[in-house]
Amino acid sequence: MAETIYLDDVASRAPHNEPPLDEATQQAVRNTRRTRLFVGLFGAAALVGLAVYAYDVLVIEKHVTTDNAYVGADVAQVTPLIAGPVKAVLVQDTQMVRRGDVLVRLDDTDAAIALARAQANLVDAERRVRGVVDTTAGLTAQIAARVADQARAQAQVTSAKGDLERARIDLARRQDLAASGSVSGEELTSAQNAFTTASANLKAAEASLASANANRAAAAGAQAASSVMIGDESIDTNPEVLAAKAERDQAQVNLDRTVIRAPVDGVVSRRDVQVGQRVQAGATLMMIAPIGQAYVDANFKEVQLAKVRPGQPVILTSDLYGDHVKYHGRVVGFSGGTGAAFAVVPAQNATGNWIKVVQRLPVRIALDPQELSQHPLRVGLSMNADINVSR
Repeated sequence: MAETIYLDDVASRAPHNEPPLDEATQQAVRNTRRTRLFVGLFGAAALVGLAVYAYDVLVIEKHVTTDNAYVGADVAQVTPLIAGPVKAVLVQDTQMVRRGDVLVRLDDTDAAIALARAQANLVDAERRVRGVVDTTAGLTAQIAARVADQARAQAQVTSAKGDLERARIDLARRQDLAASGSVSGEELTSAQNAFTTASANLKAAEASLASANANRAAAAGAQAASSVMIGDESIDTNPEVLAAKAERDQAQVNLDRTVIRAPVDGVVSRRDVQVGQRVQAGATLMMIAPIGQAYVDANFKEVQLAKVRPGQPVILTSDLYGDHVKYHGRVVGFSGGTGAAFAVVPAQNATGNWIKVVQRLPVRIALDPQELSQHPLRVGLSMNADINVSR
């Protein structure tokens, strides 16, 4: 700043041999110094304003920030898929687990018995189907035998017809000769008996043929029914055997489900299961927070989001570690609605006493997994987010 000089100082600095300044000169000196002071103050204010404007254009307009941000994760609920008593609980709250680690064991007695029963049913089904296959082969042989019976019966019918025709001709000849007395009554009677016998034999042969036909049809029907049961499949692909295998597999799955494993990597939270407790299918036993896959939901004001786009870089700091630990993330996307829209009791803006309130929209921010491994976060922690909207 310019040095302030008073009139007394001017007078003291002037040579002793110079005459003192008159009043008009002194007033002119005062005005000049006042003008210089105002110009200096105006220049300083202009420089400050220019610096503020440059900072606003070059820095502030390229960033949107908020401290209304929190760590989130897709928390996994551990629930049993079958009911049963708890035999052992192998984890505690705050314990780090890996995917596939055993968390809880249920009593497997009932499931093991059900598996043994299903395996026995499978063996029984295979035996039944194998028996049907063997029966079908036997029925094929029976059909061949019935065909032979048909041929034999047909031959007997043909023979009986020939005998009947011969007896009929012999009887007619003797009847013609009996009128002239050339044939005795005994011969005529024998001829009549032979004709009657031949007629009976023909009827018996026809009955045998009908029986053979019926037996063949019955064998063919039984073979068809047996063939329908087994179809063109083998024993392993038979529907009855496949159904028994499905029951066996389901019993095996139920036995495997007595061992409850971790679905994801994470930290055990809210463990609500104890040994001896009988749990039902679908009941929540504990939660697992996958902290290695954490993200941030930053709730920006709607007036801040005009330039925010997916993919833009974000610098984040956590209240847990302070400003010296910085996380580098990127914008993934925007929520489908504001927090007020998804509230349990949403705001009713149609009333007459409505007051406009600036809404906040959650913005999902993905974090760097390597940075998360170096400085782990927990679900629900506060974060500060700074989005570079110039990129």
